[in-house]
Amino acid sequence: MNKNIAVIRGDGIGPEIVGQALRVLDRIAEKFGHTFTYEDVDMGGCAIDKWGEPLPRHMLDKCLASDSVLLGAVGGPKWDNVEPARRPEKGLLSLRGSMGLYSNNRPARLWPQLAEASPLKPSVVEKGIDFIVVRELIGGVYFGDHTTSEKNGEKEAVDIMAYTEHEIERIGRIGFETARKRRRKLTSVDKANVLDTSRLWRAVMHRLAEEYPDVEYSDMLVDNAAMQIVKDPSQFDVIVTENLFGDILSDEASMITGSIGMIPSSSLGAGSRGLYEPIHGSAPDIAGQNKANPIGTILSAAMMCRYSFDMAAEADAIEAAVEKALDAGLRTGDMMAEGCRLVSCSEMGDAILSYI
Repeated sequence: MNKNIAVIRGDGIGPEIVGQALRVLDRIAEKFGHTFTYEDVDMGGCAIDKWGEPLPRHMLDKCLASDSVLLGAVGGPKWDNVEPARRPEKGLLSLRGSMGLYSNNRPARLWPQLAEASPLKPSVVEKGIDFIVVRELIGGVYFGDHTTSEKNGEKEAVDIMAYTEHEIERIGRIGFETARKRRRKLTSVDKANVLDTSRLWRAVMHRLAEEYPDVEYSDMLVDNAAMQIVKDPSQFDVIVTENLFGDILSDEASMITGSIGMIPSSSLGAGSRGLYEPIHGSAPDIAGQNKANPIGTILSAAMMCRYSFDMAAEADAIEAAVEKALDAGLRTGDMMAEGCRLVSCSEMGDAILSYI
């Protein structure tokens, strides 16, 4: 196969971790007889510095013309005081919206080799952690109107959270279909005791549940879900929820697995083209020091192979290589443990390459 991949190296540690993922993709191409062509795209803080905006139109067009997009990370304190409309994160929101990527899928899996790195009690960890958060990505408060005005002598800020039935239904179906491919259990998370959007969310999900009698369905309020994820994560298989709740819960879920640096994600829409990225940030405190964990980005590349390119064997090869590197006791600083060997970002990439 010949695939054109738009590559957003981004800010902070982004160029380092993306560089290792591209090395892995090149090895996969060599081993399986594919051709991957990379088109560099400026987005985030680096794009603001170079072009004056977080995602220039000509850069967005490169993404829209690609077969899929691989992203490192964007943002950092350097751009904290940029006006809201030009912040690095606006580029990411614009990209998701323009590509029609309404489903963000974030697995929370505890690799057995990292069990001791989980902050949870061993009695909780030994029950297993393996679930996925399906997050609605282009609706809700992140895409609503945001206004700040003067009222009664003080500033008042208003953020609008809105959802339509079709937006809820399409992400709900992703949740049910994902559950069918796993352990057939779906938990829908909302705040229906307070929010109208959540009451509509729950009504649509209940209607959909009738079409999936083979999936065990339940509702859970978001505050309870936050508690249950740390109390007994083994109870979850697939969690489906709206944008804001999904952002928070998936970050919480990543930390109980031992390291946020291990977690990949995919953002998908109606077609096969997707956006693939690790869920962590740009980590400016270690940028340029060759200390970052590239595994989340490498596993994101594996997800790209699996879900956008229909390359299951290639994805399996990447994931198996990561498993072998962990079995060998290799660890970057974020997941270092007694008896293991500390390696750099590039050394972890070297090891994973050697196992493919």
